[in-house]
Amino acid sequence: MQKILGVDFDDTLFCGGYPGSEKPNYPVIEHVKRRQREGWYVILVTCRHTQHDLDDALEKCAGVGIRIDAVNENHPALIERFGDCRKIYCDEYIDDRNLSLREIEKAYYRDRR
Repeated sequence: MQKILGVDFDDTLFCGGYPGSEKPNYPVIEHVKRRQREGWYVILVTCRHTQHDLDDALEKCAGVGIRIDAVNENHPALIERFGDCRKIYCDEYIDDRNLSLREIEKAYYRDRR
């Protein structure tokens, strides 16, 4: 199965706040592009809901060399195998609101000392 990367747009791939997100976040952009070169499927996971705002995000991604395979949709092989659900499955997920499991575990064990 192809690896899947989910990535948010506003304040993740581009910064400046919705809807103006104009400033490219190059460390994240380069990570996404590396995953694409490795053959990963890239899902844009976003709360943008108007076609204009989605088109704007997709144009900006294309402008920095990111090809988006899907927007807020699971990989077709997963939909075929398990059905379609609201939760987007990803092997990696990048979001400005993300808190990693490792960070939580580190804090948990640090606080117990």
